[in-house]
Amino acid sequence: MTTVHDPSVARLADDLSVWPASTTEPHPGELSVGGVPLAELADRFGTPVYVLDEAEVRDRCRTYLHAFPDAEVLYAAKAFLCRAMVHWIEEEGLGLDVCSAGELELAVTTGFPPERTVLHGNAKSPRDLEMALRLGVGRIVIDSPSEIARLAAAVGHGGHQKVMVRVVPAVSAGAHEKIRTGTDDQKFGLSIADGHAQHAIARILDQPQLELTGLHCHLGSQITTVKPYLAAVRRVVGLMARLHDQHGLVLPELDLGGGHGIAYRPGEPALDLTDLSRRVRAELHDACAAAGLPVPRLTIEPGRAIAGPAGIALYHVLAVKRTGTHTFVAVDGGMSDNPRPALYGVRYAPRLIGRRTTTDRVPVTVVGRHCEAGDTLATDVRLPADVRPGDLLAVPVAGAYHLSMASTYNLVGRPPVAAVRDGHARLLVRRESLDDIRSRDVGL
Repeated sequence: MTTVHDPSVARLADDLSVWPASTTEPHPGELSVGGVPLAELADRFGTPVYVLDEAEVRDRCRTYLHAFPDAEVLYAAKAFLCRAMVHWIEEEGLGLDVCSAGELELAVTTGFPPERTVLHGNAKSPRDLEMALRLGVGRIVIDSPSEIARLAAAVGHGGHQKVMVRVVPAVSAGAHEKIRTGTDDQKFGLSIADGHAQHAIARILDQPQLELTGLHCHLGSQITTVKPYLAAVRRVVGLMARLHDQHGLVLPELDLGGGHGIAYRPGEPALDLTDLSRRVRAELHDACAAAGLPVPRLTIEPGRAIAGPAGIALYHVLAVKRTGTHTFVAVDGGMSDNPRPALYGVRYAPRLIGRRTTTDRVPVTVVGRHCEAGDTLATDVRLPADVRPGDLLAVPVAGAYHLSMASTYNLVGRPPVAAVRDGHARLLVRRESLDDIRSRDVGL
């Protein structure tokens, strides 16, 4: 291992700690990802544009398979999905977690095996269930009591469908209250504490066309410590023990969901996958041994942790405004292509690229172009004091929940997605044009 002695080199390494591993700075002020200069990508595809490092996605898939060799790893499609992503996930040997007919159809028509998919959703539509059954989805996660009879009727007499039940273990975890889903009194899952989970499971056992294969538990998002997962394992295995006592039921699967936290800015914590795997497996083994149960096969569902750090968003600066003690740097995107700061206060670390500057860095707020005071992409970040219109800003960790949550607010089309690898770039998803937007408007 090489020791870094040059303070400037060490500082650069720290600044790039949340960027894809392929990121380099060939010249001061210029960054390349996947062997392609980011400024070149902005010129070729326009801005805003999302850039996805294919090698980073694949490496992160392999990291999960290595950390969890005995588990089933499902990529959470809600983080980001396109045909190329489906292809990469399939080639790397992961399964797929989908939340709608749209995500499922895109995956299967791309060639993804439907039996390696799991369908989630707290309120699945008839179309969601119909397509899942028609295409042969591997498992359907039941999220509410009313879903049981609907699903059984849709399967029909003589039919068969594997299902799981999403349970709520009353474990609070996640970076923000809006992304915590392991506690009672929210819309997801069935509570263990009040008996709703056990009651629903008893009803499922009365439906011969439904095969209950296991329990599902998702605690929330951006979890950076292992402790909540250990608490969830103990409580879910406790439920498994009660089900065994009451029904003689032995469930072969336990899905612990995802929510694995990543760093969005240098120095922020991220979940340690090696530690997570080691301690969760030990906890699961001990809890099952104490309950006299065989150890179920573990399933995990990373999404953000695979796609997020592989993505970069590029913007051009449109205006710089200084008002009192604040400097606002306005770019040609905003909450329509990244609503996360407005939704739950996520903070990013944008960087000026494309030119060299030696001016001091000063605190600024990077804002979007939309007609909302809350249209802010990054607060209290330090950019060069000479930042000006026409400059190019790059925002790392932009691969998850950007395009998938994007809108056409102010009738601004959604950005394209370009992939980079080995010095080459190609378009994955084209820019949404004004013609696309107009074509949906059928008139008066």
